[in-house]
Amino acid sequence: MKIEDYLETLPSNLLSGEDVQLPEKSFREIFKFVKLDESDIFYHLGCSNEKGIEIAINEFKVRKAVGIDNNQEKIKQAEKVFANTKAEFRCQNIEESDISDASVILFWFTNETVRNQMLEKFERLKPGTKIITIWGPLPDCLPDEVNFPYIINKTPFRKTQNMQDQLLAIFGVKCVDFITAWEFAERYTKSLGSPEIKNDRFLTIIQTLIIWINAKKLGVACGDKIPESIQTYINIMKMHFDIDFEHLLNEE
Repeated sequence: MKIEDYLETLPSNLLSGEDVQLPEKSFREIFKFVKLDESDIFYHLGCSNEKGIEIAINEFKVRKAVGIDNNQEKIKQAEKVFANTKAEFRCQNIEESDISDASVILFWFTNETVRNQMLEKFERLKPGTKIITIWGPLPDCLPDEVNFPYIINKTPFRKTQNMQDQLLAIFGVKCVDFITAWEFAERYTKSLGSPEIKNDRFLTIIQTLIIWINAKKLGVACGDKIPESIQTYINIMKMHFDIDFEHLLNEE
């Protein structure tokens, strides 16, 4: 089974961030990283339940917190919990919602169409607005700050047409080796907070291979040869899980 086919068997929300609830510790890490405070108007796009909004209001004392989600049931529940507070909830598609007063936005979507549509919307926001993403920056943008897997882009965005520069800016290195790929894959896995350690390791291996192979294809991997550790994990995934990565290395 090719890795692409395996990923298609997973729940789409696991990969996209849609309807996935971050653990509380991750919200706190994100809010500390972005320096969220009482002057901010915070938006969580695709807010699912109200946990991130609750922490933003109660612990970081934001001026206003807005959660947007197209799940009517979850929005109704959140509105009951946060009646008569600084929280606002909207049952809308994020592409249609007015976010013009935002100073900080949490945005975790991987759907290319949604990302491109929202990029145009974000570009119209006031200067200095911070967009927080997880795993990757906004399309064709260099990150302003990185605490992987959390990434901040500030308006006006710094654009690049060079994916190599974007990748190296995220990782903060001159080239990507196995250690870098593993370290950043592990950071991402821990941010999701899986209760099963064995599942964390499995996901870390997959993410490590994806990071390194992407770096190789972009010409920013360290050295010309496949590192022994990368080849070992490729073999393990093929032999024990019937998940094939080899074809990715042969693609032009």
